[in-house]
Amino acid sequence: MSRRNTKITEQETDSAFLLKVVMYIILASIWLKFDTPIDLGFTGLYGIPVGLFIGLIVASQDKFQIDRKIEYVLLIVMTIVTYFVPAGIVL
Repeated sequence: MSRRNTKITEQETDSAFLLKVVMYIILASIWLKFDTPIDLGFTGLYGIPVGLFIGLIVASQDKFQIDRKIEYVLLIVMTIVTYFVPAGIVL
């Protein structure tokens, strides 16, 4: 009998993926908001999405490419949604 080359694929458990999704939702809601907007000439800067930047760095280290894409989209969508919610650290 000959041995066939079998490819062993690593799989992530559903609970691990769900935990990462919850983590990215929480990260995306972290904003550094300003009490008075910073004037940029044509518009004002009301806050900086600190959690988005941290989340992008963490998501870029994921070993599964399809998970990375989902996490990027989740971070961006949740950052946009939480921009309109009164959440974040106000300076």
